[in-house]
Amino acid sequence: MTPAAAPHLPVLLDACVEALAPGPDRWMVDATFGAGGHARALLAAGSPVLAIDRDPSAEARAAAIMDPNLRFVAGDFRELETLLAQADVPAPHGVLMDLGVSSMQLDEGERGFAFRHDGPLDMRMSGRGPSAADLVAELDEPRLAAILHRYGEERHSRRLARAIVAAREERPIRTTGELAEVIRAAYPGGPRRDHPARRTFQALRIVVNDELAALEEGLEAAARALAPGGRLAVIAYHSLEDRIVKHHFRGARRLEPCTKRPRTASDAEIAANPRARAAKLRVAEKRSEAANDPREERP
Repeated sequence: MTPAAAPHLPVLLDACVEALAPGPDRWMVDATFGAGGHARALLAAGSPVLAIDRDPSAEARAAAIMDPNLRFVAGDFRELETLLAQADVPAPHGVLMDLGVSSMQLDEGERGFAFRHDGPLDMRMSGRGPSAADLVAELDEPRLAAILHRYGEERHSRRLARAIVAAREERPIRTTGELAEVIRAAYPGGPRRDHPARRTFQALRIVVNDELAALEEGLEAAARALAPGGRLAVIAYHSLEDRIVKHHFRGARRLEPCTKRPRTASDAEIAANPRARAAKLRVAEKRSEAANDPREERP
């Protein structure tokens, strides 16, 4: 099956394949399998691929590819070394992380990720732990405002937190549509490019899934797990993620950045796939001298 057969368009596909240089006997890890578009391209280039995803529905999508060179393991990429051992995969020559929520998850209203699709206010990628509805119901106003400001970079965080608390006193906020309407009604007027609820939803999703801590741990795990000369490619979609990746690549003793500036999508790709507009791809290579460092041994 070709990469074009994937149900959703993978972002920066050609740039990722070029950066990772897949080929026979070069294990690749798609650490955020999603709909499998990137994994299909790596398989088509001849590499065996380990697919990882914490979304419970991902395993069935991986099985549908029906390629003997594809292995799937459910889990979080912050546990990459454990998952590699579980799947009996050697040190990989490439690891890809396509961060954030997938367009497929956004299209599934019942998952509660999207403000444009009404559904339960959930946002849990793994289906476990507290949901976004739990946070909205339980956090006090100062903590809620702090989350919106830090993780959503929302300028009106205090105003919106106050509106959420006032609204939940009238009735519980249980759906994405209810929360989006509270934010829309409370947001200051004036022209804006994005939906006023976008940053609030981003902030809640990041906290629900512990995304930034997982990213930091996942970058460390990938740097340890890669074969010498192997590459780590990371696609970020907002400044919080990209800042973590940039600083990690610059300061990691195991990695050498391959990109001074992030790769971004062409106008043609953005026209075909609007999600690519915000995407930034950074690539780093594992230093060969790390092979002789005893601290590189897997636990």
